[in-house]
Amino acid sequence: MITTVRAGDTRRTETPNATMTTLASPTLGPTSGLSMWRVEMAAGAQGPRHVFDSEQLWTVLEGRVSVAVDDQTVELAAGDTIVLPADMERRISAATAVRLMVCGPGEAVARVPGEDAPRGTPPWIA
Repeated sequence: MITTVRAGDTRRTETPNATMTTLASPTLGPTSGLSMWRVEMAAGAQGPRHVFDSEQLWTVLEGRVSVAVDDQTVELAAGDTIVLPADMERRISAATAVRLMVCGPGEAVARVPGEDAPRGTPPWIA
């Protein structure tokens, strides 16, 4: 069966740091387990330090971003892609206004270092 998600069916989630638009996921489409979402961040915005239990692919569509993974920082510009491994602490920081495309497992669980319990699967991934 072919599944189509129309532009009007996408799901937007806003946080203090970014706006995520779910393009396809296990609950939107549905997919058999993959999620794809767009992230938009204003210049200077910075996400929280966090860890996912699964690998993710991040591609910069527009702008520049800094990605800190454990003790390493990588600068990315439009057209660059980074593979973020599972179980590594990461933090995304927008050097300019930025738009990114992200793909990963639809049941990915996030946790924040120092918190006792995982935060679960974010709504833009589910």
